[in-house]
Amino acid sequence: MNNHTSASPAPTRPRVVLIGCGFGGLEAVRLLSSAPVDITLVDRTNHHLFQPLLYQVATANVSAPAVSGPIRHILRREMRRGNLTVLQAEVTRIDATRRELLLDQGQALPYDHLIVAAGATHSYFGHDEWQPVAPGLKTLADAFNIRARIIGAFERAELCADTAQAQQWLNFVVIGGGPTGVELAGALVEIARHTLPDEFRRIDSRRARVVLVEGSDRVLGAFHPRLSESARRQLEKLGVEVRTGCRVTGIDHHGVTYHDAAHPEQGDQRIEARTVLWGAGVAASPLGRSLAETAGATLDRAGRVVVEADLTVPGHPEISVIGDLAAAKSHGKSDPKPVPGVSPAAKQMGRLAARNLLRRLRGEPAVAFRYLDYGSLATIGRKSAVVQLEVPAIGEVKWGGYFAWLFWLFAHVYFLIGFRNRLIVLFDWAWSYWTFERHARVVAESAQEPKDAPA
Repeated sequence: MNNHTSASPAPTRPRVVLIGCGFGGLEAVRLLSSAPVDITLVDRTNHHLFQPLLYQVATANVSAPAVSGPIRHILRREMRRGNLTVLQAEVTRIDATRRELLLDQGQALPYDHLIVAAGATHSYFGHDEWQPVAPGLKTLADAFNIRARIIGAFERAELCADTAQAQQWLNFVVIGGGPTGVELAGALVEIARHTLPDEFRRIDSRRARVVLVEGSDRVLGAFHPRLSESARRQLEKLGVEVRTGCRVTGIDHHGVTYHDAAHPEQGDQRIEARTVLWGAGVAASPLGRSLAETAGATLDRAGRVVVEADLTVPGHPEISVIGDLAAAKSHGKSDPKPVPGVSPAAKQMGRLAARNLLRRLRGEPAVAFRYLDYGSLATIGRKSAVVQLEVPAIGEVKWGGYFAWLFWLFAHVYFLIGFRNRLIVLFDWAWSYWTFERHARVVAESAQEPKDAPA
């Protein structure tokens, strides 16, 4: 008789892997950390970034630590619970068949449940050759690069003996009239007219020319037409040249070529400028293609994953896609409506994906996503902004100008992560408001052009 009994295998908890620690990923981790699951969070950086204020880093109004924070520090309470592992790595492939991820160092990371919040990158509408001369703004590295280009442009202008050549360096073109483009254009004018005057001997920084080029017929197209027109007037009052209905046809080291739909008889027109910034297009993370290949996911024109009502990939209830990578719809009382790619939507998707995951573990049905739209904000410059809010029992409220700017300011401070960041940003803004100074103008080296660019 055999007295030895085989020990039953130790029960294992479900392995949940999250890709990306943006707004959606962060919300999902926080909700799941108190559940009986093992969580692995993978992000290619070591920090969470408050993207709505990234342009302020690029324009030297705040420093990078004020709008970002180490992931391990932000999630320190969750990590103390013992079921969260944070990995700094880049996911290069999702294999839905084998239920594993391939990391950039070659490791395979298995999962039972997966939440993909990989975000988005720049889209140049088939003209990727424009990227080296017209950088976009999505990461801290992008912000540092743009800041170096902006500050470096004035320094290069100071070196020019020829007035016409110097003016090329003082000309700035921002492509894209969405919130990022509008905010960058307004900040550039403020730098030239209020921060840098009297700091150069050969040039007058106030001669800087800022041109905002937008392909549609108005800036801030997601806003009410009245607010779009208000934004345009405020930009022009600041000194920005706003050109709507203009489609960019070429970008090089010396300027931008565009076609004006209102004046087709003029053919392609040209703006000579040595600094061009891109804020026109957004493309989903390349990980969407992995899901298309191995999970049979459908992608929309922007490369986003078309998800079910509960944010899962069709046929794969163990995979949820949230944030900018998801082509999601809000399922409310009326017909489903597309969800905008904004931070409040990503947060809400992160929370619902986590709750649905836990519901499935309990054997309960998942629920559909319903987006609560609290409104949209965009700042235009010093003391200028537009606000569009949905107020319960009142409806949509819209206004612009100084009080809209104050509302924008306090709303963004409120949503910043960490008391220290809120305090620092408030102090930086107050100092900048009263002195016009931008203390974060220090750059390591000029990043104005690639080394092989013509001088």
